Amino acid sequence: MKNFFYIGIISLILFEFLNVYFIMPLPGSQRIRSIDFAYFLYTWRWAFRGVFSLILLIGFLKAFQASKWFTLAGILLVLSTIYVFNFEMAADTMFYQPKDLQMKNAQSNKVEKNRIILGIELNGEAKAYPIALIAYHHQVLDTIAGKPIMVTYCSVCRTGRIFEPLVNGKSEKFRLVGMDHFNAMFEDATTKSWWRQANGEAITGKLKGQMLPELLSQQTSVEKWLALHPNSLIMQPDFNFKTKYDSTAKYESGKSKSDLTRTDSLSWKDKSWVVGIELGKDSKAFDWLRLKRERVINDQVGNQPVLVVLAADNKSFFAFERPTKEARFFIKNDTLNIDNKRFTLNGNSVDKSSSLKPIKAYQEFWHSWQTFHPATKKY
Repeated sequence: MKNFFYIGIISLILFEFLNVYFIMPLPGSQRIRSIDFAYFLYTWRWAFRGVFSLILLIGFLKAFQASKWFTLAGILLVLSTIYVFNFEMAADTMFYQPKDLQMKNAQSNKVEKNRIILGIELNGEAKAYPIALIAYHHQVLDTIAGKPIMVTYCSVCRTGRIFEPLVNGKSEKFRLVGMDHFNAMFEDATTKSWWRQANGEAITGKLKGQMLPELLSQQTSVEKWLALHPNSLIMQPDFNFKTKYDSTAKYESGKSKSDLTRTDSLSWKDKSWVVGIELGKDSKAFDWLRLKRERVINDQVGNQPVLVVLAADNKSFFAFERPTKEARFFIKNDTLNIDNKRFTLNGNSVDKSSSLKPIKAYQEFWHSWQTFHPATKKY
């Protein structure tokens, strides 16, 4: 009978390990398609724990009689394993949302002007979220123009997205549950489905296949954003997390030394930066180093002519639809030029007579863009 005790001990430890292994960046875990199995383990976790605990209890008395100290050590090992994997290694106990979300105008802002932000403008209202802050938080819940928004960032993919946190037409709350293929993953509070940060898709659970509505966002420096949106509010550091922010200070410039968040210096490597654009079923990646050399790229994604432009600060980038395939833009003093027309980097013509249509474009690690856009083309 004492063998039941040992079977229960081993089963509980193995289960707690696997319950975390598939949704955290552990060796090999993020390169296999295991999300449905991981969700099955997580959904039925209490049933597994109950069965294995019962097996343990069946053999406990005999094992205790055979070796009191060995039995107590086994119980301590199980409890320690449960604590480590469910608290120390749980995503939502490693990363927290801001306790004190403060948004300041340009005059009161304390974030340095050269820092990079994820910005959004809606119905004349603009807000900016420094990636050094949201890279730690992973998600920030806020509102803009009366609309709830969920500002997300995955530092392992180097990608920011802003969604409406709407599930089945209702505002929803989410928690960080782990990652899949190195991309942050959120769980909604109502259906417990798991949602991918890179595109807002529910990848497992009751709502598998549904999408969160995504809003247009842009990645720029604070200085360039304020030049385009002088009345914008900027998210300020929550000093409850100062030490956490310090750990991401070098990340945004590509100087992180971590294997997960470092930057490759050459093009088209796993951790190289690209600007990705997806239009319908077509997608294309633009090498960041080439964009820095060319400044303006006149190209197309599928049949849609597009324009990708990098500002003089080497941080702020923008993408627009080009009016025609023949239209060739160039940039001078951060002003787009074509024929006798000039446009600011927010797409508005200087003479206010016309505008360019902005399109969603994302700075991202090449491994991430390629994983979630396997048919992507390269520029």
